[in-house]
Amino acid sequence: MLLVIDVGNTNITMGVYDKENLKANWRIATNKDKSSDEIGIMLLSFFDFDNIDHKKISNVIISSVVPPIMYSLKNAIKKYLKIEPVIVDSNIKSNLVLKSENKHELGADRIVNAIGAISIYKAPMIIVDFGTATTFCAISKDNEYLGGAIMPGIKISMSALVEKTAKLPRIEISKPENVIGKNTVEGMKSGVYYGYVGSVDYIVSKMKEELGEMDVTVIATGGLARMISQDSKTITNIDSLLTLKGLREIFVQGDYKNV
Repeated sequence: MLLVIDVGNTNITMGVYDKENLKANWRIATNKDKSSDEIGIMLLSFFDFDNIDHKKISNVIISSVVPPIMYSLKNAIKKYLKIEPVIVDSNIKSNLVLKSENKHELGADRIVNAIGAISIYKAPMIIVDFGTATTFCAISKDNEYLGGAIMPGIKISMSALVEKTAKLPRIEISKPENVIGKNTVEGMKSGVYYGYVGSVDYIVSKMKEELGEMDVTVIATGGLARMISQDSKTITNIDSLLTLKGLREIFVQGDYKNV
């Protein structure tokens, strides 16, 4: 079996594949201060909860945008699973052609999402990942990673609004009932939510123009993908497990070992 791990700024997402079958997946908060023993014991507890025999896990692949956690994570996997993990970077083998400048600056999560997407969906495509930052990745009809855009995530936008104003309260991010808010909280929800939906649709539309294609698959992934997609006029697919699928695809294409 294959353990796939994606380390994001806010969350760590993990899953176990038995060939093409995703047997279980988990999401936890990213904590840079956890020791390798804490991480290892946590992994074993997840496996035990879902009745997964950790001795049958033969391979591990990791993508990460949080370098400080990697030392403890790799040591945990080596100590508790007796496995040397594969680490995703811009030199990873795949059928994705990187056309962007400064390839080594490209986040591992964006590479993984792109490889996962082209293995499932029709190109050209745009991938919108609603994470701590919201990223947009443009893929040509020839499976070329052309580049993209990065904007503050919706939670960052809300936090900035609250922190930089004296009287606005901290509120939960959710879809408002109306665009015209009848009070401060409703107004904040409306401005942040619909402002964000509008920003996403505008960036996607401008990317379509630059691609010179209007028949473009637009895939949303990440924690808030489903909520934002409710009112988006451009998003065509929601795939909350895209990153895990991409990690598995990279492992298979790289032919490291049998899954």
